[in-house]
Amino acid sequence: MTGFISLRYMRYGVASLAALVCDVGLFVLFLHAGLTPALAAALGYGIGIAVHWLMSSRLVFPDCAAPPGPERLRQQGLFVGSALAGLALTTVIVSLGHLLGLLPIFAKLMAIVISFQVTWLLRRSIVFSGW
Repeated sequence: MTGFISLRYMRYGVASLAALVCDVGLFVLFLHAGLTPALAAALGYGIGIAVHWLMSSRLVFPDCAAPPGPERLRQQGLFVGSALAGLALTTVIVSLGHLLGLLPIFAKLMAIVISFQVTWLLRRSIVFSGW
């Protein structure tokens, strides 16, 4: 069972990395466009949510995906809820970092580490459990 959990966690890491590439790439793009660090972080993260759902439901937790219909919609709602928790953490951490005078990218890196662990725990224990 440990190997299975490790493999799933590694797949989650790959899905997170793909979403992160979208997230950070857009974060930097939005910063260069003149958006505030908090708004740039929120928008980049939001787009990364869609990428993460697609990969999580198909590659990370395919055996735990709810069947089409109301159950799947509920699961997607829970996934979005977990993503919003990550988004809130990301936005707060980047905002606090900005207020403390940190470079936005350093604050964003701290947010990535914390958000990754929180969303993994939520998705593993709530979103993709019981299906």
